[in-house]
Amino acid sequence: MTDHKLLLIEDDDNLARFLELELSSEGYGVTVAKDGLSGLMAARENIPDLILLDWMLPGMTGVEVCRRLRATGAELPVIMLTAKDEIQDRVQGLDAGADDYVVKPFSIEELLARVRAHLRRNQSDEKEVLRFDDLRLNRTTREIYRGDRLIELTVKEYDLLEYLLSHAKQVLTRNQILERVWGYDETMGDSNVIEVYVRYLRLKLEAEDESRLIHTVRGVGYVLKD
Repeated sequence: MTDHKLLLIEDDDNLARFLELELSSEGYGVTVAKDGLSGLMAARENIPDLILLDWMLPGMTGVEVCRRLRATGAELPVIMLTAKDEIQDRVQGLDAGADDYVVKPFSIEELLARVRAHLRRNQSDEKEVLRFDDLRLNRTTREIYRGDRLIELTVKEYDLLEYLLSHAKQVLTRNQILERVWGYDETMGDSNVIEVYVRYLRLKLEAEDESRLIHTVRGVGYVLKD
């Protein structure tokens, strides 16, 4: 058994039922949507670990579903299922944000192998991305986003935010922060540097009236929480 949740967006009843049974037998939790709009809503309401997305869907094509998902910042793997096999079709699907492309008719063994490969890769990538609420920090690229807004930080602002994010909901003492981010304790210098940098971070994280995430715990330190 796995704890991975998959979303299958496929309007062909027979194929959808077959794939649901095969994926469920592998231990995946499977949600099925039969059209583009309901699939998009399902992906937003209960974020899956991977989406299997048919190209030709009633109401909204799979390409449009994928494009809209990526526009909201969704980074989960998307495998497109389609009978379209022209190079330009593949390019269109990949440009819309799909991670992989499986042409119908396909081998269920190959599809399952691709699902496993993308889930493994995504787990590895997730270790490099810290998330809390609508805030995310990519350790590889050092990019920070609040929703869709890219935030520019100095080196020390980044180090402080990374430490707070990696210990989200934990109250961190002033001494812990000084030792981890600045490399010294309160006996070695002015600890007001923390207050200064927390103020810098709040100004940048709340620049568009977003909710406060870094909270002061009086007499103790700081905590990243809702």
